[in-house]
Amino acid sequence: MILVDATPKVDPPVLDEDALAVLRLLAQGLPIDTVAVRLGVSGRTVRRRSRAICQRLNVSAPIAAAVWAAQRGLL
Repeated sequence: MILVDATPKVDPPVLDEDALAVLRLLAQGLPIDTVAVRLGVSGRTVRRRSRAICQRLNVSAPIAAAVWAAQRGLL
């Protein structure tokens, strides 16, 4: 008898460079305003990007997204 894994194979979500830049800085414990200044964007943009990252990775907080990325060698 041959067992077939019926679980669909899903590629992990890919994060673009903008998302990784936000995660790198947030993972360092920097406040959103500092992240915004370093990236040359507004604090609102950083918040929006971090929410989008969390939704893509299905995690509840940016720190969880940073842990996810670090575990995969992306940070």
